[in-house]
Order: sequence, then C-alpha cells, then structure tokens
Amino acid sequence: MIQFFKSNIEPNKKLRLIEIWILVLLCVCSVISVCLGFSKVRSNVGEVQYQGTIDMVRNIDEEDYDSDSIICDVIYTNGDKKLVVSYPYEEYENLEDTTIVAYEYETSNGTKLYFDHNDMTQDEIQYTYQQVMAENSMAIFNLGTSTFILTLSLAIMMLFSKQFTTYEKSWFMSIMVLATIFSVAFPEESANGVNGIVIMLLYLLDTFLNILCELLISKQSRYNFLVSVLVEIVEILMCVVLMYRFATMAVTFFFWLPIDIISYINWSKHRDDEEDELTMVRKLKGYQEVLVIVGIVVWTIVVGYFISGLDIATDFYHNKTLETAIIYIDACASAVGIANGLFIFFRLREQWIAWYICSFLEAIINIISGQYVLLILKVGYFTNTTYGYIKWSKYIKNHQEKEKLSLF
Repeated sequence: MIQFFKSNIEPNKKLRLIEIWILVLLCVCSVISVCLGFSKVRSNVGEVQYQGTIDMVRNIDEEDYDSDSIICDVIYTNGDKKLVVSYPYEEYENLEDTTIVAYEYETSNGTKLYFDHNDMTQDEIQYTYQQVMAENSMAIFNLGTSTFILTLSLAIMMLFSKQFTTYEKSWFMSIMVLATIFSVAFPEESANGVNGIVIMLLYLLDTFLNILCELLISKQSRYNFLVSVLVEIVEILMCVVLMYRFATMAVTFFFWLPIDIISYINWSKHRDDEEDELTMVRKLKGYQEVLVIVGIVVWTIVVGYFISGLDIATDFYHNKTLETAIIYIDACASAVGIANGLFIFFRLREQWIAWYICSFLEAIINIISGQYVLLILKVGYFTNTTYGYIKWSKYIKNHQEKEKLSLF
C-alpha cells in the first residue's frame, strides 16, 4: 500500500515541477521581450543623414473621414516606404493632391525616416523615430504581452488545479497558446491614435477573461460573474478605443454589468444540496423560446436602424457599406447577448444555444474587421459551449425528478 502511494504521488510531483519550470520560462520570456521592445522604442535617434526626396502616392482607399473628425491621418506610400501626415479636418477637406514629395533621412542604425517638410526639429525627428521603432518592434511587444497572459493562465490552472479536470485545463491552455501564436503572427495596426500594441493587449485580455468566464459557467460556478465584470470593463475599453460596436458597448454598460451582480446573488441562493460549488440549473418551455426569438428580431431591426443613422467617425473601417453591415450584425449580437444574460441569470440551459449564435455573429464581425486573434476566442466559445451544454443537460436530467427548479 505504501509503495502504491509513493508511485502515485511521484508522477504528480514531476508534473508540478515541469509546470513550475514552464511558468518561470514564460515569465522570463515576457520580461525580456517587453524590456527589449521598450529599449528599442526609447532609444535615442542619434545622428541622421539626409538622403534626398522621393515621390509618394496617397492611399485614398484607406480614408473615410467626415465633419465629425478632428484630425485626419493621410497615408502616402512608395513600395514599402510609408509617410503618415496628420491634417486638421478643414485642411483635409480641401486636400486635392494625390502625391507628395517626401524627404528621406537615414539614422546611424539604418532606419529610414520620412517627412513632408525639410525643416524638422530634433523633437519631430525623435518622435517619428520612436513611432517607426514601435511599429518595427510590434512582434516583440506582442510576444511579451501574450506570454504574460499565458503565464497568468498557467498560474491560475496550477493554483486551482483541484477545481479543474484534465480536459478543462488542457482546453483552457490550448486556447491561450493559440492566442499567443496569432498575436505574434497577425499584429494589429494602430487605430484612432491608439498604438496597435495596446489594441492587441486588450484583445488578449478579452480572450483570457472570456474563456475563463465560459469555463466557470460550464462548471455551474457562481464565481463566473466576478470574472465577467472584468470582461465587461475590457470590452467597453475596446469599443471606446476602436470607436465601433456601440450597440454592444451600451448593452455591456447598462445591462451586462448590473446583470452580473444580481446573477451572482441569484446563483448564490440556488446552490446544489450535495455539491456546494454547483448551482442548480433548468430549461425553458417551447412557447417561451418563440417569444425570445421574436424579441431578438425586433431589437435587431430597431437598434440597427437607429445606430446606422448616427454619424460616428472612426478610422477602423474604411467602407460605409461595410460599417453599416457591422452595425446590424452587432445589433443582432447584442440582442442575443441580452437574451443570453437573462438565460444565465435564470440558470437556463438555453444560454448555451445563445452562446452558439452570438459566437457565430461575432466571428463574422472579427473576420470582416481583420481581428484574427479574437477568432481564437470564438473557437474557445464553440468548443466549451458544447461541453457546457452536455454538462448542464446531464445535470438537469439527473435532477428533474428531484425538484422543480425555480427561476428565483
């Protein structure tokens, strides 16, 4: 018996040791990457040498500004060479030239800098150099931020290892590893004056918090609502930074944040008699499902029509038709999201069906918007939604004879 106990505990110790080493390596990788990125961005430009002038062509397809815009960034290119010139809207409106003469300079380390005038100050040169270095170092920063999130993910799985099954831990870490790979392979461009590095960090945080929340819901844990509050804060920040998905932002602020708090209270009142960590769940009747579908259709039409009539400036999209399509898809996603929130509050199994629909709609938005790293989150949604639906269905089947599960 003693020998069996020793042989059983030894592999566990080895596994934990491996996990600790991986955790340390990820942490070191994150620190080194971020420090290396900052050292490049914060480095001094040094001496620059004038190389001459070059003609660049204006990229009009990337422009979609209107009277609500204050500063308009116009991109001029010549092959892989790029110059971004910021104009006040009044000046941009009268801009007719499709070409520009760019002044080319080269730093001592071979970095090319381009300007629209030849009488730059040292501060202008330093600022432009830092912007170029930030763009060139984006992969390094993304590696640093993604490995930091990956470190946090592994730390949580290790700290609460007894609360998660092997499948749940494997699923969670697989999604985060994929998100790490995609964040480096598909870096985000800057938008609305916010650097793409910050945008990618928000994407990674959103992925991490969402899949953790999803996992806790599938486990019928009331603690998912505490994580969900952080999810809502990150998603509001994303909407503000990118100046898009205002239907989702409004629903998040006025619906999801309050519903998370009262749902935590409601779930706490319905703990399972045998397992305190579990919450009792139930399912809808047929006519109730029909009413929900009608409500979603009406919401989509009304909210989509209202928001599409607003004149909101953003440089995240460059096509008005595309932007309008996104608005209606977003309105539908927000309607399904509201239904989902109510299903979760009432502990109804139908919330998993709502997750399927909402994930599909958001995946369309992510593909159209080029937000490829967020597609990893949708992969996580689809796989965990199936897992959660099966778990809840088994629970309901085993407990339906025991008691009629009440809504409140």
